[in-house]
Amino acid sequence: MRSSEAKLIFSEKYEHGPQVIVEIKIYQLPEKDWQRYPDKVKYSLICIDTKSKKKLLMDNHAPKGHHVHFGKTEKDYAFTSVENLFADFKKYVLDFMEVKL
Repeated sequence: MRSSEAKLIFSEKYEHGPQVIVEIKIYQLPEKDWQRYPDKVKYSLICIDTKSKKKLLMDNHAPKGHHVHFGKTEKDYAFTSVENLFADFKKYVLDFMEVKL
């Protein structure tokens, strides 16, 4: 995150079982960044299976906006709230990676 004014509102990295790593970072952005990030947040949610190398990533950045990487496939994501972001991440990890967080 480039802006030194961005406020880290959530950060977590942990191992889930013997081969899955989860890392989540969510920033609240200052008003000067709201034009590029109208939802006022920037985030990165990652789940990696270290054995199979399967990976799921949810993030947003200008100019792409909100999107999800299912391995090498990328799809748009309809962001509504941080709470739903967590719920959707868990659902995507279960559906795509067959891992229950």
